[in-house]
Amino acid sequence: MGVNLRELIPEEAKEVVDIRGLRGRIIALDAYNMLYQFLTAIRQPDGTPLMDRQGRVTSHLSGLFYRTINMAEAGIKPVYVFDGIPPEMKKRELSERMKRKKEAEKKLEEVRRTGRIEEARKYAMQAAHLTREMAEEAKKLLDAMGIPWVQAPSEGEAQASYMARKGDVWAAGSQDYDSLLFGAPRLVRNLAITGRRKLPGRNVYVEVKPEIIYLDKLLNKLGITREQLVVIGILLGTDYNPKGIPGFGPKTALRHVKTYRDPIKALKAVEKMAGDYDIVAIYNYFLKPDVTDDYKIQFRPPDEEKIYQILVEEHDFNPERVKRATERLRKAYREHLKARQTSLDAWFG
Repeated sequence: MGVNLRELIPEEAKEVVDIRGLRGRIIALDAYNMLYQFLTAIRQPDGTPLMDRQGRVTSHLSGLFYRTINMAEAGIKPVYVFDGIPPEMKKRELSERMKRKKEAEKKLEEVRRTGRIEEARKYAMQAAHLTREMAEEAKKLLDAMGIPWVQAPSEGEAQASYMARKGDVWAAGSQDYDSLLFGAPRLVRNLAITGRRKLPGRNVYVEVKPEIIYLDKLLNKLGITREQLVVIGILLGTDYNPKGIPGFGPKTALRHVKTYRDPIKALKAVEKMAGDYDIVAIYNYFLKPDVTDDYKIQFRPPDEEKIYQILVEEHDFNPERVKRATERLRKAYREHLKARQTSLDAWFG
């Protein structure tokens, strides 16, 4: 779910760009966020995901393979960051999510029995579940493609944001806004859905482009600090306290942090309304999450044989289409991913 900061982000802090406007940028992508979007979007009209002959879901691999190639062709240098062990404070929300998915599965069975195709797709998307096995398959495919990935000790968004703060990558990439709370100087959204997209439930198509949100511009325009932004996130609701604090919307949350100024005082003022959520602990986690320096960003030439083995031999992808896409990836590697310079200007200029 993530925190919903949409209403608070001023136009001055956002920039909508063509995907080629990100050429040369190394972007640390929240892998689970991306894979989940592929898993929910790449489906049959009745909501059935893509599957191989053995009935194994392949929607996530299809999205990962072709979307990553599209990004590489545009000159983007993607680095996928995978979640590790979730923090203890998130386990309650994960349990609630699983309950909601099981309810969606029951409704899905019901609407399929009655032939309500449009509803079936909706409930199928709600029931989508990204498994540990799917994540391991994604890592295996990325290795074959020569695309780097990083294993986070805990939250992928926290790790991606840390890498961006260090300057090892230009931005964090996710559909959620949590990266801003974790301190990413730039957040790039819409990379998993860039292009022509149909609006849910309507026969209307829109052109979706990447959106960059700049943390410094956001804070300057709102007149707050990053610490105060974290408090706003907690007031509105995060993955660690999903319901937020009763009575707080975006505007009231902004007024609250400006009134109290000191972030801890702002939290203490609403602590009794937080129920059994430790909102000070949540605040501290956003500022000092569990991250690692044990990673290396290196792009390698794609291994055509391994890609073919994974997608065609193991998962029944169309061989000709995979071969053509692999050649596109090899060309993108030569033109964009292969390092030609070692200075910082070459990566971030």
